Amino acid sequence: MRLTNVNIMKILLVIDDYISSNNGTTISCRRFAGELRRQGHEVKVLGTSLPDEPNMFRLEEYHLPIVDGLVRANDFHFSKVDLAVIRQAVAWADVVHCMMPFMLTYRTKQVCDELHKPATAAFHIQPENLLSAVRLGKFKPLVDSVYWAWRKGIYCKFQYIHCPSSFMRQEMIDHGYEGDIRPISNGISSAFCQQERTSACSPYKGKDRKIVITMVGRLAREKRQDVILRAVRKSKYADRIQVVFAGKGPLERWYKRLGKRLKNPPMFVYLNQQDLLTLLRQTDLYVHSSDMESEAISCIEAFATGLVPVISDSRKSATRQFALDERSLFKAGSSADLAKKIDYWLDHPEEKRRMEQAYARQGLDYTLEASVRKCVEMFTDAMANA
Repeated sequence: MRLTNVNIMKILLVIDDYISSNNGTTISCRRFAGELRRQGHEVKVLGTSLPDEPNMFRLEEYHLPIVDGLVRANDFHFSKVDLAVIRQAVAWADVVHCMMPFMLTYRTKQVCDELHKPATAAFHIQPENLLSAVRLGKFKPLVDSVYWAWRKGIYCKFQYIHCPSSFMRQEMIDHGYEGDIRPISNGISSAFCQQERTSACSPYKGKDRKIVITMVGRLAREKRQDVILRAVRKSKYADRIQVVFAGKGPLERWYKRLGKRLKNPPMFVYLNQQDLLTLLRQTDLYVHSSDMESEAISCIEAFATGLVPVISDSRKSATRQFALDERSLFKAGSSADLAKKIDYWLDHPEEKRRMEQAYARQGLDYTLEASVRKCVEMFTDAMANA
């Protein structure tokens, strides 16, 4: 394909679920679409969405037999495959970017080949994350089988693949993936910049100025919020700590029961961006306890505001790469080790303030604008080599 103007493209983003506000890939897709438009491109989305969503080639939702309840509990939506709508969408586009490894991507790539349209793919969903919903995220033979199935069924058909971290790129290579695999952060909004912490009375701190520890993310098995609750019980600051979980998910009831053992039961909130920024400004320490992550944008957003993070060192999590030293890492799944790291930072406020500056500077490396420009370079290369 000859490029007449590489500066402006018609970009079609393909994603099963454009409804959920609790799914990391959906959130990233929305942010990418907005930033691509800000940079001058035309963007439309192919997938399932709410009826009044603009700039859509809208597909109906597909309800999976037997496991539909589990899918809904994890706040996810699959798209029905409508070839007429897919052809209309692909015909409109200059380049197509497929974001999920399901049937919609498979059929869309077939149509791209028929219409000779360049297509790229993204690898956002870890098999381990997906299988954790049925408690099989650590069963290696099954994890390897999903990697194999996605490679043979989906990703071998694409030359250009975007993944959100160098960790995920290596995971893919280790499982036999080939092609031009580009690690590009999903990027954070410029709104997440360094801000002053506040100790004033707030709904989180209360009149007695509690110590606020926050984690942002789905309340799901692999995120391991239970480790945080158990660690707080072991902390010497237990009576002063207020845990705040920003997110929703299938384990909320269990965490509420577990949290009753604390003097200050955990708070569960679901926030828009502005209210999340308010929460982070009132947070004293950010903890990311997940066993499995392809990147964890929520952690980047937190330390970009100047929060010191304490992160699980799980070998299946890319998030550990953000720790600037061992003081911000704890042994995966160990509430005792996490309690020690929490107590260290609360015992050393001056050192914590110094490291807040360092983490805020690190956050500048993960802007959404820079990430989108790197993806546009990939789209340009795909168009040039189509």
